[in-house]
Amino acid sequence: MERQELRDLLLKEAWKGRENSYSPYSNYKVGAAVMGIDGKIYRGCNIENTSYGLSNCAERTAMFNMVSNGCQTFTGIAIVGGEHIGAVPCGACRQVMTEFCESLDTPVYVSGKDGEILESSVREMLPHPFLKDNLTA
Repeated sequence: MERQELRDLLLKEAWKGRENSYSPYSNYKVGAAVMGIDGKIYRGCNIENTSYGLSNCAERTAMFNMVSNGCQTFTGIAIVGGEHIGAVPCGACRQVMTEFCESLDTPVYVSGKDGEILESSVREMLPHPFLKDNLTA
């Protein structure tokens, strides 16, 4: 699949994922979609809790959805929400992306309601990730 085709498909699916957002406290709806290495799209949305620390971001929801369905690698991710560039991944989501991405060059697309798109990569999002190799002494 061409990169622009992947981007457009993931953004479209992320907007669908955003429709399921549970965000009664912030009213900040976020959606995400990942393309698994198996060729399937896995969606996610942000899920809030009255105890904010127990909330889950859309990106992690999408990746955890992928893993819970038997796929452990994604080849692209899109995140949507907000007005402009919108919901840029938090640090926790960036670290989780390094765990399940195909490579650190895996594309990341972020967009908001105005349609502006930030095109990046997992490496650019988190330049010095903690990787599996860091666990060996």
